[in-house]
Amino acid sequence: MNVVSNSSPLIALGRIERLDLLPALFPTISVPAAVYQEVVVQGASQPGALKLANAAWLNVQPVQNENSVQYLLAMLEQGEAEAIVLAQELHADWLLLDEIKARVTARRLGLNVIGVDGILVLAKK
Repeated sequence: MNVVSNSSPLIALGRIERLDLLPALFPTISVPAAVYQEVVVQGASQPGALKLANAAWLNVQPVQNENSVQYLLAMLEQGEAEAIVLAQELHADWLLLDEIKARVTARRLGLNVIGVDGILVLAKK
C-alpha cells in the first residue's frame, strides 16, 4: 500500500503521542522533503520529531515534477503541494492530509484523502 503524508497528521499524532498508529495501519509512509524538513528538522524540539527521525517506516521521497509543485504553490503551502504531487507520482492509495483547501485540491486530482480523524477511526476499528 502506497501512503503519502503531509505535515499536519504527523504533527497532530506526535502531540498526542500516537505516532504508533501510523505503522500499525500503514506499513510504510512516504513524505516529500518539505514535509520532513518541517516536521523533523525545523520541528526538532516538538513532540514526536525524534521518533519520526528514527522511524524505519517513514521514507523521504523526492518529488520529480517540480512544475506541478510550482503550480500548486499559487494556492497551497510547500509541504501540501509536494505531498499532493508525490501522492500522484507514487499512485498513492492514501494521502494523509488535514487542511481543507489542500484536501479539496487533492480530491479534485483524484486522490484518496484521509485526515487525523479518519486515522483515529481506522485505528479504533
